[in-house]
Amino acid sequence: MFLWQSKRSSKKSASVERLPVGPRSRSNLVRYGGLIFAVATSPNKIPSLHEQTKLALDFLDTSLARVGASKSDILQATVYIADISKKEDMNRAWDNWVDRENAPQRACFGVALEGDDLVEIVVIAMNKSG
Repeated sequence: MFLWQSKRSSKKSASVERLPVGPRSRSNLVRYGGLIFAVATSPNKIPSLHEQTKLALDFLDTSLARVGASKSDILQATVYIADISKKEDMNRAWDNWVDRENAPQRACFGVALEGDDLVEIVVIAMNKSG
């Protein structure tokens, strides 16, 4: 399994679990106590915001499933897109993916993203096992 734990010395502290991906110095998912913090970008840097959003959401599904969570557990999402004028392209992918019975609070910002990334999605979800 790709998870590892780092424990604090205090008896009151919950363990921290991190799901690393790739050689970068960051975790794609961190679980602490009752919360899961996750981030996703598209693994394929195709020049379509809609397609990159779909792939990032698929990656997010996979990451959450590794710790027993799903999109239904997401409480809050922040979506960063490279071109805010194309927000509707992202919205189409989001609307087809989101669990409408458990829709999270969501904010979207136009920002400069690294390389060929057109979208980056950051979520906070419930950790039902924590």
